[in-house]
Amino acid sequence: MRYTAPQEAWESEVDVRGDVNALATLIAEGGALVLTGAGISTDSGIPDYRGPTSAARRHAPMTYDAFVGDPVARHRYWARSHVGWPQIAGARPNAGHRAVASLQRAGLLRGVITQNVDGLHQAAGARDVVELHGALDRVVCLGCRATPGRTEIQQRLTALNPGFGAPASAINPDGDAELPDAELDRFTMAACPSCGDGPLKPDVVFFGESVPRPRVDHCFGLVEGARSLVVLGSSLTVMSGLRFVHAATRRGLPVAVVTAGPSRADAVATVRLVDGLGDVLPGVLDTLGLPDRA
Repeated sequence: MRYTAPQEAWESEVDVRGDVNALATLIAEGGALVLTGAGISTDSGIPDYRGPTSAARRHAPMTYDAFVGDPVARHRYWARSHVGWPQIAGARPNAGHRAVASLQRAGLLRGVITQNVDGLHQAAGARDVVELHGALDRVVCLGCRATPGRTEIQQRLTALNPGFGAPASAINPDGDAELPDAELDRFTMAACPSCGDGPLKPDVVFFGESVPRPRVDHCFGLVEGARSLVVLGSSLTVMSGLRFVHAATRRGLPVAVVTAGPSRADAVATVRLVDGLGDVLPGVLDTLGLPDRA
């Protein structure tokens, strides 16, 4: 299954079903599989793709074909990513991430799958998080398959581009910053530290790229062993995450969705909330008598 670019947002009224107590009751039964999207990280300063924080983005997310096939597009991506990375690296978990970790520590979750690439679930203390779309703190060489860390590559880029720090007008969820076109031409790329060539690619799944099959199969296995599916901060516009909702409904599992605006799971959700995750998830912890700690 390929990770396809998002379509235009659809217009729809969200039919709210249930409340924080209903969500807490569902999770208290145990075996909940959590699936998170960009909306859980907005309170950490990372914008989402389709919500209010995405409004300033001018260019579409990078596609896999453009990255591997167009050296100019790849150059522009790394220039923007070099500027955007410090904001991603400096982001800290928010109350939503901490709540997911607390629910996991309490033994109430079957697992955590995230569509995000920011690493904030792990920073909050969650364990065995399935990073469906990879992680920005890792880099892979498409030539020799070496996997240097992003910190090392960032240091190399900084050394190659002294003084390159044009102010970014916006940062996208994948760390891809908005930069004036005039700034892009003076950026120098970094070669792979292992083979001296490349190209280097962040270890994330770009739009149009396939999620590794073993990772997908592992997620389907988590659905098989779950008692419910709880979607947090995702409109499920792309099939990459929506397929797990389909799998859950085929098994007759209850589905809860908490996200701003409509989602593609609204028709099947037994619990559907539009309140902010920074309010809903701490409310769930309070209802269950669980602590909020990193």
